[in-house]
Amino acid sequence: MTLVTLDAVNQASRVIAGKAYRTPMVRSTNLSAMVGVDLYLKLEPMQKTGSFKVRGAINKVATLTADERARGVVTFSAGNHGQGLAWAATHAGVRCTVVSPATAVKSKVEAMRAYGSDVIQTSGDLFATVEQLQHEHGYAFVSPFDDPYIIAGAGTVTDEIYDDLPDADAILFGIGGGGLASGAAAVSRARRPEARLIGVEPEGACAMRQSIDKGEPVKLNPPPKTVADGLAAPMAGPLTFAHVRDLGVEVIVLPDAAIVEAMWLMIERAKVLTEPAAAAGFAALLQQAITPALPAGSKVVVIVSGGNVDRERLKALG
Repeated sequence: MTLVTLDAVNQASRVIAGKAYRTPMVRSTNLSAMVGVDLYLKLEPMQKTGSFKVRGAINKVATLTADERARGVVTFSAGNHGQGLAWAATHAGVRCTVVSPATAVKSKVEAMRAYGSDVIQTSGDLFATVEQLQHEHGYAFVSPFDDPYIIAGAGTVTDEIYDDLPDADAILFGIGGGGLASGAAAVSRARRPEARLIGVEPEGACAMRQSIDKGEPVKLNPPPKTVADGLAAPMAGPLTFAHVRDLGVEVIVLPDAAIVEAMWLMIERAKVLTEPAAAAGFAALLQQAITPALPAGSKVVVIVSGGNVDRERLKALG
């Protein structure tokens, strides 16, 4: 299986330039002191649509054929990928439909619609619903994660990190379907091979960890259940699994409570409004769950992947 290259990420950077933002990275003195490393936060909540997902969506939409553009696109998403694809498709004049779980965060569903997407919510199998829509309407499917153009777009996050901090010792991030992890690995192994890459999954949605343990991509059964809806992918894709396995991404599993605690500390101590999924990387540091532990003073970057959390969800998590 062909993995995404740094050249593909560089091409994605050119495609998204002027459409997506180049987000800031900041050092947090308070959080650094708490976890004993030199901690930086890559702030994707400040990205268009509030998460890194728009990067891959813009890159993928740019590759659509004239026929695919005319037919429209369809995807499944709990919210962030759906918002990113809705924005990218609408700005390219392409119809977009998102299949979302019935339990999706209300504000994310509203945002997908506001960005121009039709949203179909279901309590059934998301991918089965996508396939039905493809059969009925001829939509082109855009994977939330298991696509080389989506991965290359996600890789631009890590490319910017190394531009700002070339000697980063480790990069931490949440893993849902694995697009962000795959992009981070593709860039890191080309630009700084010695950097540790540490992905974090919630216990109720650890498809990638199960896939690594089994040696092949798995689909979760029962379906994922976690407060970190941005990490609730129902499966690991063959392509993302290959990146994580072959490029040495470490995968840690944590309970929801640890991720929520990390989210609140980021809000309270760093003044960064983050959703649970985006706090997963910091949670691994906070829980001292990384083995072997990162040396004191290491330069560590947490990718704060998104900030799409509404007041009702925050109340529920309080």
